[in-house]
Amino acid sequence: MSDADLFKLYSQRILALAADIPFTEPLATPDASARKRAPLCGSTVAVSLTLKDGRITGYSQQVHACALGQASAAIFGAAVIGRTRDEVAALRDALAAMLTGGPVPAAPFGEYEVLQAARDYPNRHASILLAPEATLEALDAAAKAA
Repeated sequence: MSDADLFKLYSQRILALAADIPFTEPLATPDASARKRAPLCGSTVAVSLTLKDGRITGYSQQVHACALGQASAAIFGAAVIGRTRDEVAALRDALAAMLTGGPVPAAPFGEYEVLQAARDYPNRHASILLAPEATLEALDAAAKAA
C-alpha cells in the first residue's frame, strides 16, 4: 500500500469520526450485550443495549479497531437509537453491499459514504461491519431472553 493509498483511506473525515465515537459509557442495566471480532485484523467491538417495544433505546459500545472500524462505529452509533432489528440488518446488508461496489446506505446512515475508499481493501471490510454485526447479535440475544 503506497502512502497516497493510505492518505486516501485514512482521510481527515475518517480520522475525525474515529476520534468522536458516541455512546462509549457503559449502560447500567443493559438488556443484552455482544462482542464481535474481525479475525483478519483483530479489531473488536462490544455493544450493550436496552430495548423498548423492539426499538433500541440505549446503546453502549467499546471499540478496539483501526480508524476505519472506529469511524464505522461512530457513524453507526450516531443513528442507532430508535432502530429496530430489521433496520439494523438492512443497514448491515447495505453497508456490506457498498463495500463491494453498491450504493451508499440510505439515511440516516448516509455518512458511510466516507468509507467508500475502503472498497479496495477487503481485509478491512470485517472491521467496518463490526458495530452493526455486534448489535444484531445483541438484539438476537435479547429476543431469546424475552
